[in-house]
Amino acid sequence: MSMIAAAAETYKDVQFSRAGGVDLRFDASIPDGAGPFPAAIIVHGGGWVRGDRITDVAPLFQPLADAGIAWFSIDYRLQADPLRFGVAVNDVEAAVRFVKEHAQEYRVDPERIALIGESAGGHLAALAALNGRITVKAVVALYTPTNLVALLKDSDLIPDQIRDQVRGTALEGLLMARMSQLSPIEKVHAGMPPFLLIHGTSDAIVPFDQSRAMCEKMAAVGADCQLFAVPRAGHGLRRWEGTPSMAGPYKREMVRWLREQLSMNPVLAL
Repeated sequence: MSMIAAAAETYKDVQFSRAGGVDLRFDASIPDGAGPFPAAIIVHGGGWVRGDRITDVAPLFQPLADAGIAWFSIDYRLQADPLRFGVAVNDVEAAVRFVKEHAQEYRVDPERIALIGESAGGHLAALAALNGRITVKAVVALYTPTNLVALLKDSDLIPDQIRDQVRGTALEGLLMARMSQLSPIEKVHAGMPPFLLIHGTSDAIVPFDQSRAMCEKMAAVGADCQLFAVPRAGHGLRRWEGTPSMAGPYKREMVRWLREQLSMNPVLAL
């Protein structure tokens, strides 16, 4: 792309994949300039069965754009079928591959890509980063379920329709085993990308201890994890927006941390 064309750009409804008969799309914002820019792929929440790539994560857009970070907010397949639970991680991986393959078109650096996910989207982002099928530079996970076995028992994050379909059946044991396989805390390993976990201390849906335990396990294997607590905050960044003492600090920390993790190697930049 020519220097003349290298102005700030926005993209709407760009298809990056088709899976299970579903077109998967993203919206994106690219900073002004020639780049290549660091990039963040954003994964919305919604209990895996609902949610929206625009409304649910809108508070993240402006801080990233102001920091000179390109962002891509993506769709994924929403699932209510317990037998196909977790398939959406493939969609997150597809988005990472697409952005890397089209890095020159979007003026981004394919080696400086982070995943950002909130709630169920944080779970999918964490799994995508830990499965070993794609590589990213960093992960920001907001109030993320990291231990699904614990959550399956009593959290409101797991839709009742999933519990009701399997309670008391032969599938229940299989589902619990599957939840263990899909728990990011069970996939922690040395050499994994750094994580920033952001979590409200009063979260009644995904307990704060889920992030604390994830960070502790990462530290035990020598991986880099930082836990940023949002005092007295519940579940959901849109709920935090009306309280500056909640919304302001986590955004500043997210941007600071991402700039640190996605900074260009000063030797290569010479």
